[in-house]
Amino acid sequence: QVQLVESGGGLVQAGGSLRLSCVVSNGFHITAMGWYRQAPGKQRKLVAQITSSGITTYEDSVKGRFTISRDNAKNTVYLEMNSLKPEDTAVYYCNVRNLFASSFWGQGTQVTVSS
Repeated sequence: QVQLVESGGGLVQAGGSLRLSCVVSNGFHITAMGWYRQAPGKQRKLVAQITSSGITTYEDSVKGRFTISRDNAKNTVYLEMNSLKPEDTAVYYCNVRNLFASSFWGQGTQVTVSS
């Protein structure tokens, strides 16, 4: 079965940086890879996504601060987060989809930005 393991979350001061990683195991025909986040009491929302051809999309509030990338040889997707703000505090989830439109989620990693 497909497994996603995230790492890289933690506590950082405002203005700081973090890099999230998500390693996909047993994943075949992966197309889009992305990161979502969910703050307490709010819905899970897409933060950034990258297609198999490298096309990226970002949620407006993170444009210019976050960068998503992927290493297909390592089945890994990254999220580089710079200039972090307290409102970026959330649980960040990795998500991948395959050619059959199946969607898979990681367990989530906490990102906390202190002011």
